[in-house]
Amino acid sequence: MSTSTDQGRTVVPDASRARTRRRRWWAEVGWKYPLAALVVFYAAFPLAYVLSASFASSGTLTGSTQLFQEFSGENYAALSSTQFWQWAANSMVIALSVVVGAVLMGAAAAYAFSRFRFTGRRLTLGTLLIIQMFPQMLAFIAIFLLLLTLGDVVPQLGLNSTLALICVYLGGALGSNTFLMYGFFNTVPRELDEAAKIDGATHAQTYWTIIVRLVTPILATVALLTFVATFGDFILSRIILTSESNWTLAVGMYGWVSDQLNANWGLFTAGAVIASLPVLLLFLFLQKYIVGGLTAGSVKG
Repeated sequence: MSTSTDQGRTVVPDASRARTRRRRWWAEVGWKYPLAALVVFYAAFPLAYVLSASFASSGTLTGSTQLFQEFSGENYAALSSTQFWQWAANSMVIALSVVVGAVLMGAAAAYAFSRFRFTGRRLTLGTLLIIQMFPQMLAFIAIFLLLLTLGDVVPQLGLNSTLALICVYLGGALGSNTFLMYGFFNTVPRELDEAAKIDGATHAQTYWTIIVRLVTPILATVALLTFVATFGDFILSRIILTSESNWTLAVGMYGWVSDQLNANWGLFTAGAVIASLPVLLLFLFLQKYIVGGLTAGSVKG
């Protein structure tokens, strides 16, 4: 393609400039769209497949080769003949109790580490950091033996006790939540504490009326993460809860597909769709706090 010269300057045709802009756009921005489409498809296809299987009356995952080929509410209606709703109520009670306890204990501990200076403070923070590297399920044998022995003395804290399961979850949530909240509490200016102290406010009044309102993003983030982890836990709840009426959704629904010869995937997928709604609604409700809570909490004070 030829170019013309205007007073010693080379004039590039419009078509050449357009191709240059397109190449630059693809190099900087354009490649992200195909990648985003691939990621969305990879994430959405399993969800669509589960939703399609929940509307199929065959009760299998391999019975059809087309999505949403059949629409039937048999699987959802069949849930009423099981203990699904009892398991759902158990899961909600346990998850909400753990969320409230974890947020209150974690916030109180983080406030103490952030605002007070006492002997062993750094050692305790380091210990919490190391402990949170190991998942709680690694101690399930010790937890089982502990509850087995404790149940002989205090039956309410032994095996097959919802209260015992809540206590176990709270013990594991304290370490990671405290360290995450600690970083966020350090971002709150200490001048606010000093101003409140000058006005005659106690530590409790400063904490509840000023600090808690300013750290709402991290409280919401911890609440969401704790709820998701507790609501979907299987190992600890399966070990501690032995009677079917006390099971959570994860334990009860596993029984529907644990037998390969009699697995009812239609019932399982219908239950999974309904069980995902509380997590989805909570995520949408707290979404505006998540990014701020995680990023600010990662700053070391």
